[in-house]
Amino acid sequence: MASVSNAGPSAGMSAEGAKVNMAFVAAIVAVATIGGFMFGYDSGVINGTQEGLEKAFNLSKLGTGLNVGAILIGCAVGAFAAGRLADVWGRRTVMIISALLFLVSALGTGASHTSLVFIAFRLIGGLGVGAASVLCPVYISEVTPANIRGRLSSVQQIMIITGLTGAFVANYVLAHTAGSSTAEFWMGLPAWRWMFWMQTIPAAIFFFALLVIPESPRFLVAKGKDAEAEKVLSRLFGAGQGAKKVDEIRASLAVDHQPKFSDLLDPVTKKLRPILWAGLVLAVFQQLVGINIVFYYGSVLWQSVGFTEDDSLKINILSGALSILACLATIAVIDKVGRKPLLLIGSAGMAVTLGVMTWCFSTATTVNGALHLDASIGPIALVAANLYVIFFNLSWGPVMWVMLGEMFPNQMRGSALAVAGFAQWIANFAISVSFPALAAISLPMTYGFYAVSALVSFFLVQKLIHETRGKELEAMEG
Repeated sequence: MASVSNAGPSAGMSAEGAKVNMAFVAAIVAVATIGGFMFGYDSGVINGTQEGLEKAFNLSKLGTGLNVGAILIGCAVGAFAAGRLADVWGRRTVMIISALLFLVSALGTGASHTSLVFIAFRLIGGLGVGAASVLCPVYISEVTPANIRGRLSSVQQIMIITGLTGAFVANYVLAHTAGSSTAEFWMGLPAWRWMFWMQTIPAAIFFFALLVIPESPRFLVAKGKDAEAEKVLSRLFGAGQGAKKVDEIRASLAVDHQPKFSDLLDPVTKKLRPILWAGLVLAVFQQLVGINIVFYYGSVLWQSVGFTEDDSLKINILSGALSILACLATIAVIDKVGRKPLLLIGSAGMAVTLGVMTWCFSTATTVNGALHLDASIGPIALVAANLYVIFFNLSWGPVMWVMLGEMFPNQMRGSALAVAGFAQWIANFAISVSFPALAAISLPMTYGFYAVSALVSFFLVQKLIHETRGKELEAMEG
């Protein structure tokens, strides 16, 4: 990921002695976080379209998983490559490309008439999601004052969940208006196709909004465009501060070095550093607890145990709203309670709630070839599922990204984030693709695996994760 991820304290802009133009900063952050919204929207739009995909493409359960999970391969590649591309072309330029990828994907997936074409366009969308997941937070960190950078960067997580919820709301409105996701809607086309085409609206807004914000001043200085950088910095920090900030950035770049993947190895043992293993545990187990099953397959899951499509889509919206509230609570307490306690609370809470869901699904009976929960069990499963979503978004959801951004020493941060981010998306892919087939075999067994993963994560956090609250990035040890 090259020098993108070196945007730690030394790369930030100190607000000391400067009159910050907060209106301009807020406008820039608002535009950049649309990328987080698109990240969430493009990930969540698939939830509610599976029935239409299965009918249109005659998919098996494994085929459904591949169509749903295809985006995640693109995400892994996009996240891994975005950093280097941003160092060559610029942060804003690559974000503009990601916005175009979102547009192409939205148009193509809605128009697809074969599974292969659909998968190809989902892969294209995944490249945009992966790039946005890396570059939007980096861009924000490089144009905001150091004393408020953490709070402003946290907005990204809120926007991701807001994007997911926005997709759920749009899908519900379209399906409810048409009568179902497979019913005909505008132009005689089924509603599920319009669910994908609705993405073009926020994607277009993202594209045009990016055209009016500046390039990262850190990138401009790195490319020798000091005059352009000074102009941007003067708008951000007030007249007279631009030249000073350019000098500060150039001084920080002088001591930086190009990150290398060999930094991940212990120089003595030549094995992966323990801190990287800790990061991989966070990245992979965030997916092994099955959270994206709720976001990708929520409507199918609830329909499979007796809820109507209309009610299932409403449950999706409820889960999204609870996720936003939980993330807001995390932002309020993470610097007071600490990272590790929140992870432990989340692991314990998810293990219990997933265990309850496993028990609920084990009581389901088969009616006309479909699972059905008893009237007394359905509400318990619903409450447990939403408590599970709350525990995740109070802890592993936002905290994992916070820790990955701060737990690694400066020298290896870029390489470690590239590897951890790639592992996170691959784990996401494995869980998402496997769910339809595993659920068809045994839904209780599938959720039992997620519950066991949450329990194991509790002990791994205890053993491998060290608290980073209040520590300077320069003090992190590998």
